[in-house]
Amino acid sequence: MRSIGPILHGPPGPPWPGFGETPEHTALSEEPSQSFVRIHWRTPVDLAPPYGQGHELFIHYGSPIVTSADNVIIPVRTGPQNHFRVEGHSPVNGALFWSSPTDYILPPHGWIPSFGAALTASDLLLFPGAGGKLYARDPDAARAKVQTLIFYGAAQYQSDKAAYDANVDIDTPITTDSSGDAFFGFTVTGATPAGLQSGIARVAPDGTGTWVSAAGASGDSLMTEVATNSAPALSAGQQTLYVAVSNPNLGQFGEGYLLALDSRTLATTGKVFLLDPQSGGPAGISDDSTASPTVGPDGDVYFGVLEDPFPNHNDRGWLLHFDSTLAHPKTPGSFGWDDTVSIVPTSMVPSYSGASPYLIMSKYNNYAGIGAGDGQNKIAILDPNATQPDLVYGNPVMKEVLTILGVTPDPNNAGGVKEWCINTAAVDPATDSVLANSEDGYLYRWDLGSNSFTQRIHLTSGVGEAYTPTIIGADGQVYGVNNAVLFAIGQ
Repeated sequence: MRSIGPILHGPPGPPWPGFGETPEHTALSEEPSQSFVRIHWRTPVDLAPPYGQGHELFIHYGSPIVTSADNVIIPVRTGPQNHFRVEGHSPVNGALFWSSPTDYILPPHGWIPSFGAALTASDLLLFPGAGGKLYARDPDAARAKVQTLIFYGAAQYQSDKAAYDANVDIDTPITTDSSGDAFFGFTVTGATPAGLQSGIARVAPDGTGTWVSAAGASGDSLMTEVATNSAPALSAGQQTLYVAVSNPNLGQFGEGYLLALDSRTLATTGKVFLLDPQSGGPAGISDDSTASPTVGPDGDVYFGVLEDPFPNHNDRGWLLHFDSTLAHPKTPGSFGWDDTVSIVPTSMVPSYSGASPYLIMSKYNNYAGIGAGDGQNKIAILDPNATQPDLVYGNPVMKEVLTILGVTPDPNNAGGVKEWCINTAAVDPATDSVLANSEDGYLYRWDLGSNSFTQRIHLTSGVGEAYTPTIIGADGQVYGVNNAVLFAIGQ
């Protein structure tokens, strides 16, 4: 492993603007991560964690954000009624220097969905409000004016605030492009004066908006939403927006499409109905998942789904794989449930001798007690263009370049180990490592040169939880969420 860089005290560094770091959701850090020496500070992301049976947390927490000035922005759930606020913290000691409430209302849900904010290219913070509103403020100022952006128009909203607030909910994290445009999904559960239907919205920096319904974009009247928690992704050139639309009442978990839209007009340029690659049945698109599209450097698109029939693939689902047009399916990965894969440059894996221009990092659990799952929960580096037989069916899936088993035995599953709780893992090319969170309460550094965990740091005693993001700040400090607390980790 290359040496881990020092703490920076110089000019501003690269931000971590939102879910998956880039609009393509590559989760590739531009800053070397600090060594896991100590926990610098911690702060709750949930003031009333909704522990269920077995002390589990069936909730998804929104990604922390780091500005180019290195300030840390944290979405916080403030109580059992699912109210939220956004906080600005010092990266040095975690001191709170601003807090903004929001009137945001969650969409209909099972597991509690994430509350996802994002930075624009000009370092303007956007976060959701009620009625499909976006709030915007300077994230680096202790006092700042909060502006309101409404994709269907301020006049429409003012005409009947109560109707919009009650019936329109943002249901995905926000994705932004290099021009400052924001993209997100929203649900509509009742009548509005503007005749809104659940769909995809785009808001320009001047506040003007465009939207298209899930049914209209897919050409299928049965589609009722953008998949909850599934952040839209952009192509490298940002001309194409990828978004999953679904009907959660179809099949066991929901069924639907992956769409390619023109990012300026939201006109549909490609679509594919999502199928189980082994059975040919409709793949499951669960609102309890946070699987979001990832776009590779070559334009290929990756999206995780559940299997059909369930749980014949041990609840692993599949990582579906398409070309940029979505017209040509490619080799799937053997795990897709509730995971947004990260991109790994081949230079990070010295042992790799294949021909692919990049590799894929994926969670790779094999859940004990579900189907034939044995509890051998791993994380993996996969070759998207080479194949091997699937461990369950034997059909061709992405070839495993590296895998590594979790460390901590699971006392509830003989022979098994604790699960990986990742919805997006941070990739650090400067140290040839991947940073991943586990349900055993540790954050791990996976060194891809030695295929070993060269560092870990104890965060909590561990908890069964919905999956969480790991990010790297502008000074290389590492941020992970475990048991409803954000931890700042470094040297």
